Amino acid sequence: MPRVLVVEDDQFVRTALIRHLTEAAHTVRSVGTALEALREVAQVGFDVVVLDLGLPDLDGAEALKMLRGITDVPVIIATARDDEAEIVRLLHAGADDYLVKPFSVEHLSARMAAVLRRARSGGPADGGEGVLRVGGLAIDPLRRQAELDGAVLDLTRREFDLLAFLAQRPGVVVARRELLAEVWQQSYGDDQTIDVHLSWLRRKLGETAASPRYLHTLRGVGVKLEPPR
Repeated sequence: MPRVLVVEDDQFVRTALIRHLTEAAHTVRSVGTALEALREVAQVGFDVVVLDLGLPDLDGAEALKMLRGITDVPVIIATARDDEAEIVRLLHAGADDYLVKPFSVEHLSARMAAVLRRARSGGPADGGEGVLRVGGLAIDPLRRQAELDGAVLDLTRREFDLLAFLAQRPGVVVARRELLAEVWQQSYGDDQTIDVHLSWLRRKLGETAASPRYLHTLRGVGVKLEPPR
């Protein structure tokens, strides 16, 4: 039974969501502020968070940023804002999906089911392969665990997906558009999303863009993962 946290300050909307999601066999908790949401997520395990942007204490975009600092739980933005630039910005900031109010509970349930399927399957990196080895890197897609020279790497869900996707193609330059489509499951976006995650991943691999060991960027082309020479 999926566990859902609804973060919504409008009591009418909140009550309706709780009722309908409970009827759809979800375990639902709800809060009305961003800080309450952060406390709930830190203390209780959830399968998905439905996050409104117009919260009284913090803007939902800032709340999303703080959530991403402590958890990889899927987040669906639910808001009246329909600006495309805002949608793209929030997807880049770590949102897994975006719904514009008003929407039906059936629509929300369908989006939640899709997000949960991706999360439970481990995302695009989990293709059922054995352990992937590239130099001192060992990536296990089934266990979703990566090691470097025998030490376990502390990776976020997206960092693991990115590393495993590249490890499936060692030495092959992967275009940024392909990374967006396969790892982020987005058909559009800019290079900043990839660059930020590559920077975080390089830090955990003990390298930098100026002195790469495993991750090599070919300007204007893409990225490849290969063992150190």
